[in-house]
Parts: sequence; structure tokens; C-alpha cells
Amino acid sequence: MAEMELLNQIRSKAAQRKKTIVLPESHDERVLKAAEILTQQKIASVITLGNEEKIRNDAKKIGVNLQGIRIIDPDKSDKLSDFTNIFFNLRKHKGVTVEQARETMRRDLFFGGMMVSSGMADGSVSGSFATTADVMRASIFCVGMKEGISIVSSFFLMVFPNAVYSFADCAVNPNPDAKQLADIAISTADNHKKLTGEEPYIAMLSFSTKGSAEHEMVDKVREATKLVQQKRPDLNVDGELQFDAAIVAGVGKKKAPDSKVAGRANVLVFPDLNAGNIGYKIAQRLGGAEAVGPINQGLKKPFFDLSRGCSVDDIVNTAAIACLAAD
Repeated sequence: MAEMELLNQIRSKAAQRKKTIVLPESHDERVLKAAEILTQQKIASVITLGNEEKIRNDAKKIGVNLQGIRIIDPDKSDKLSDFTNIFFNLRKHKGVTVEQARETMRRDLFFGGMMVSSGMADGSVSGSFATTADVMRASIFCVGMKEGISIVSSFFLMVFPNAVYSFADCAVNPNPDAKQLADIAISTADNHKKLTGEEPYIAMLSFSTKGSAEHEMVDKVREATKLVQQKRPDLNVDGELQFDAAIVAGVGKKKAPDSKVAGRANVLVFPDLNAGNIGYKIAQRLGGAEAVGPINQGLKKPFFDLSRGCSVDDIVNTAAIACLAAD
């Protein structure tokens, strides 16, 4: 119930923002069904990519109404030449030729990425058919990294009956260094505020709280905490904190009495993927939390990756999240 309430709030907020989302994988019937819902519920304006005749025939077969949905065929688009030149200039230092750039731009993921980069769309949602590796390549090559952020990462919204937490990074980076860990914290804090409306309180998690243990793994978390404080003095962040010190008021007061974060953290940054992936699954399977995500972050604009086993609702919700994550 709590998850549905949050997702309904996200859909409602997305509708107010009137953003445009490109859904490249129109050959997937789940994408067409999601496009219909997004359009009819006015959550976002939708652009699909592909052969128009095929899309219309496929939609007719599955009973999808395409009214209000824009269809662009990359092969016939007057933007193909412009996008080819832009991509060539971006990648020629890697040996990419004009012909290779054109072939790349004919691919739906990359054409969609260039649409986002050029401002024709506010975000992209794909991966119901394409691999994560392909989605990541298109996002990094076309959209690029957000200024000041060194790494693409992910987070989950963990929805409990009475609270929502953001857990990061639980899906992408096996062993981020201190600088990368700091950037993961900053990205997650900003997105937590965009999606929940709450002020972020960031706990940099460890097996130590404020010097209770000494180890190079703890040193990394301490250094990352300092980097966040230096880069973003506006954020509430503290570390190193054990999980209980981060979220339980009584424990936080005892273990870190001077901390503004201890006992009230809502953004939980794990030191590596081992801890993050295990942590979110314990919260989900034993703690009863609903996990929304993983949600990609760190790029200039939203370019989100779906699971290939995603549902129509997953696509709709991810598109709504992209609307809120967009500037």
C-alpha cells in the first residue's frame, strides 16, 4: 500500500511537470501499452521510435490507442544527419567514422539518447529489450556525465509503511573509491529530494561508527564523507556510521551524540556493492520493504534502464520518475 501511495504521488507530480519522454523500443508491446497509459493519464508526452507503419499495425493488433503519441522513424527523420555529425564529433577521437556514426544513430537507443541530449526529449526509458550494457553505452556516449559527477550509479527507493529510504549503490559499482562514493552520495541525495520531497539526511555506512574500529575500508568512508562536505556543504551528511546508528534515534544519540544525521538518516550509502546489494535484499525480503528501482543516476539527463522482465507498470513508473528527475 505504501509503495502504491508513493508511486501514485510520483505519477501525479510528473503530470504537473509536463515533460517529454522517449520510449525507443516500440517493437515491444509492453512499451506501446505503457505509452498509451502515460499519454491517457497525461503523466508525460511520449515519443516512440521506429517504422510508423509497423508501430501502428502492432498497436492495432494489441488494442493500443496511439492518439497523442508522437512516432519518429530514425531512418526518415530530418535529424538523422545532424545527429550523425554530432555523434561523429563526439566519438571521432575513438576512431569512429562518419559511416559508423550514421549506423549508430539509426539504432533506436542511440537516436533516443541524442534526442535527450539535444533537448527534444527530457528523458529516455529503455531496456525492456536491450541489454543494460547497450543502454549504458547509449547513455554515456550520447548524454554524458553530469558536471562534477564522476560515476554512473544507481539507487533504490525502499518503501516501508511509515518511511521511504534511498539505498545506494546496490546495482552498478562493485567497489567505488572515496571520490566515487562521495559522488554516489550526492546524486542519491539530490534524487531522494526530487522524488520524495523530503530533505535528505545522508549516512555514509560502515561497520564502524565514529572511530569504533580502524581499517582501510573505514578510511574510505571517512574520506568520502569529507569530500561530500567539501563539494556540497548544503547537504546533511555524516559518516562513518553503522546502520543502527544511522536510523535508530536512541542508538544514534548514544554512538554519535553530536551528529545531525545519526538516528534520522533517509539516504543510506553503502561502502560497496556487496553490502548494498545484500542490504537492500534483506530489507526487501525480511523487512517487508517494497523496492522501487534500480534507478540510474549521474548522467546530465535521465536515461533509465529497465529490467528485461519489466511489467507495463514498471515502464510507466520509471517514465514518471524520469519526469521528476529531469531539470
